[in-house]
Amino acid sequence: MLTLASKLKREEGVRAGRTPAGSNDASHRVSIRDRLLIKEVSELEANLPNEGYYLGGKFQFEIEVPEAYNMVPPRVKCLTRIWHPNIAETGEICLSLLREHSIDGTGWAPTRTLKDVVWGLNSLFTDLLNFDDPLNIDAAEHHLRDKEDFRNKVQDFIKNYAR
Repeated sequence: MLTLASKLKREEGVRAGRTPAGSNDASHRVSIRDRLLIKEVSELEANLPNEGYYLGGKFQFEIEVPEAYNMVPPRVKCLTRIWHPNIAETGEICLSLLREHSIDGTGWAPTRTLKDVVWGLNSLFTDLLNFDDPLNIDAAEHHLRDKEDFRNKVQDFIKNYAR
């Protein structure tokens, strides 16, 4: 992300007619992928969960954007320990739009953006409805068995890991 931030600043400097010291025109060339990412990051607005079990939690994610983006999805990992049916204890995330090949048609498409990824991640914290294919089976069964105890365990995780 630091590389992207420096490219963003350099891009803004070029638009304003400023040339960074020690650089030439060749270093100002930004790939189409990077231009797309610069645009998407500047439009990105991430909101904390504002309802549901995860209210008040702050969760960190690592988003790795491959060279073939936007033809392939970014790789996303949750860095915050969390008790969630669709997030494994190791940080892997089960989110259909991050699937490169999806039978149901909800997987990754070149028209999707990082904003779609953030909205998808946000939906994991607000819509706990679909546990047909949970990644964390214990958390899914816990939610189905005892919603109040599930809420208490989630709040314990938030107190200990997501503040």
